[in-house]
Amino acid sequence: MTGRKRWSTEEILDTAAELLRTSDTESFSVRKLAAALGTDSSSLYRHFRNKTELLRAVADRTLLAAMDGYRPQGDWKQRITAVALRLREVFGEQLQLAGVWARFGSGGIGSRLVMEELLQALRGSGLPDEEVPARYHRIVILIAALIASEAGIGTLTPKEYEQGMEQFRVAVLGADPERFPALSHFARDIRPVGADRRAAFEEILAAQLAHIEAQIP
Repeated sequence: MTGRKRWSTEEILDTAAELLRTSDTESFSVRKLAAALGTDSSSLYRHFRNKTELLRAVADRTLLAAMDGYRPQGDWKQRITAVALRLREVFGEQLQLAGVWARFGSGGIGSRLVMEELLQALRGSGLPDEEVPARYHRIVILIAALIASEAGIGTLTPKEYEQGMEQFRVAVLGADPERFPALSHFARDIRPVGADRRAAFEEILAAQLAHIEAQIP
């Protein structure tokens, strides 16, 4: 009699990541993952204690992929920007996982690599050591929020996106100028949230780094 296949941790994470490409974290479950692997939930709990631990492992592996081959180059602002863009790129390929990272975080090697590089870059900026942790925290929150917001837009179907664009045009161009004078004035220049996302990402991050630089003694 042939027993059930024993799945490795990497195989489990591969399948979990694949499921998360087409579903959100709320509908994802260990039971669904077990069904996709053709096994029972109890076998997966030998690798992960619960769903949250599993999701954190998936997020950490994505962070690890983002840092693969990374070599620090340039000044402290260039180093932080390079890491941020790597995170944006890798989560852009697995949009649902951006929400996983933003919500559940990670505590593995991938997370440590990201933390180490950002902390080293901030230390090299000239900030006093006692200010580095707070600045690091704000940068990570900003990066995670920006990536997660992009994920929300990126998971729309073409039809949903076009419907949203039509609603945006109606809302902006059709605004009553007496009730919404500023909106009516700028209507033809207002861009939807989904437009120029990379440029917006870099500009917002650059503004935060400039603010930090202004605080350096």
